[in-house]
Amino acid sequence: MIGRAGIGVDNVDIPGATAKGVIVMNTPFGNSITTAEHAITLMLALARQIPQADASTQAGKWEKNRFMGVEITNKTLGVIGCGNVGSIVVNRAIGLKMKVVAYDPFLSPERAAELGVDKVDLAELLRRADFVTLHTPLTEKTKGIIDARSIAAMKKGVRIVNCARGGLVDEEALRAAIDSGHVAGAAFDVFTEEPATENPLFGHPNVVCTPHLGAATTEAQENVALQIAEQMSDYLLRGAISNAVNFPSISAEEAPRLRPFIELAEKLGSFAGQLTETGILKAQLSYEGDVAGMNTKALTSAAIAGLLRPMLQEVNVVSAPIVAKERGIVIEEMTRAAAGDYGNLITVTVVTERQTRSVSGTVFADGRPRIVNIKGIRMDAGFGRSMIYISNLDKPGFIGRFSSTLGDAGINIATFHVGRDAPGGNAIALIEIDGDLPPQVLAAVRALPQVQQARPLKF
Repeated sequence: MIGRAGIGVDNVDIPGATAKGVIVMNTPFGNSITTAEHAITLMLALARQIPQADASTQAGKWEKNRFMGVEITNKTLGVIGCGNVGSIVVNRAIGLKMKVVAYDPFLSPERAAELGVDKVDLAELLRRADFVTLHTPLTEKTKGIIDARSIAAMKKGVRIVNCARGGLVDEEALRAAIDSGHVAGAAFDVFTEEPATENPLFGHPNVVCTPHLGAATTEAQENVALQIAEQMSDYLLRGAISNAVNFPSISAEEAPRLRPFIELAEKLGSFAGQLTETGILKAQLSYEGDVAGMNTKALTSAAIAGLLRPMLQEVNVVSAPIVAKERGIVIEEMTRAAAGDYGNLITVTVVTERQTRSVSGTVFADGRPRIVNIKGIRMDAGFGRSMIYISNLDKPGFIGRFSSTLGDAGINIATFHVGRDAPGGNAIALIEIDGDLPPQVLAAVRALPQVQQARPLKF
């Protein structure tokens, strides 16, 4: 689900798509240059009152003395948000001989030095800037970042440009500041409500407005179209996921290697989920050996999906982390590069209101996912379509009685794997069968001596 250039993810129902398992990708780099150039263009148009002068001249007037502008050379540009687009704006502004200060909590000192900007806090940027341009996403922290208080902290005669997101600026407060003369003017390409047919900034002679044209160039549309095609091709052919807003990215190179581990993680989660009868408090995912260096976020999403699906049928690998968070389930990840008995090992530990249960698995060289440990008991079993999990006391005769019970019911055993913690102690069995296990046969198995628990499993 991908929008064309100019139609951002803000226009997509991300929660709805996530709930349905739809991966939403965007194309963050295809229109970056175009958006940055539009911001610079608006800044120049604002500085020289070009739209107003154009309208006046084409109306047959010759008001040469009316449109007195300002130079941008040696002026200070304050850039709020120095990511992909903001860094291009910085580059262009320095080329125009401007002094640039930037506010961005994620901008490292090394990156600031590379760009040639002074990294400052927001208060200093507002105090120093002759022009302010915004290039940050709209979040709870950035909403209204330019409000009446921040405008009052700016120097008199400042000019403000917004080509990022509507809602970053309090438009009512800005209009009042322009009316009072504290702000010399503003140039906006984005608005709190779009399409913007009415806005507090409209109609002011010192305001320049465009209808969200930041990505509207032929080059940007071509770049985004190519990027969309490449992303979809990588996903369909290799399973790669890039620039997704609701799922961890998976590169084309790592997708084939990651695929069997995603299958393993989901089945381990499913195993734990099918055995869980009470509320889940916490899920711990441990990655050891080679798998610890892989994309564990994607693996965790798969494991949580498997864990929750027996209780919530609609959950999927995209929605699982959100669903878990909504239900107050704590998710923890642990990685350890050192390998133990296996070159790679994934362990899913589930903490419920009554107990803690863990299951571990590995992927063999041939790509087969295997269960190798259940509740601390060694095991080596594959995942069959229909299986039975049994915990029992390790006493003579159990296997014979169990096999007879299934044989009498006409159920064929495909594989039979057992493990125990000590002779005569606790034992477990994983049995793959042909077909489903009828309820009456399950009841007969549970009635066998030494059986503590018997559960049918589906994979």
